Amino acid sequence: MFAVLDKLDSLNIRYWVDGGWGVDILTGKQNREHRDIDIDFDGAETDKLLTALYEMGYKKVVDWMPARMELWHDELGYLDIHPLILAADGSAQQADLEGGFYFFEAEWFTTHQFEDRVIPCLSVSAQLNFHSGYELRESDYIDLKNLEELTNQ
Repeated sequence: MFAVLDKLDSLNIRYWVDGGWGVDILTGKQNREHRDIDIDFDGAETDKLLTALYEMGYKKVVDWMPARMELWHDELGYLDIHPLILAADGSAQQADLEGGFYFFEAEWFTTHQFEDRVIPCLSVSAQLNFHSGYELRESDYIDLKNLEELTNQ
């Protein structure tokens, strides 16, 4: 995960870790194995990001742009990137696969300490929101349990 975050930081691209790694960042520890890293990022930087990822050795395996793209690296594994349209008020939108948008409230964008590093990620309330509306997998139940523990602190 850190190799990808280091690349994003070096490119000066605004991003937030989402999904399972995002939950683990919020809890401050890795709670389960992860298939991929989900990254929400400033969609205005898509070409810049893709060029850098291809140069790192990533290859495109799923292209559902402008909603998302999944890439694979032989050593770093899967990366799932989600371009956001950032608004001046701090909110954002992500295209969905039906031609609409997912809306991100400004207060959903946060940072959290993880392994001696401050990492941009989505908030507990955003994670709870995005862990609904689909058939949950075992990994989702683990994430929800960890999110619920955070809300009960």
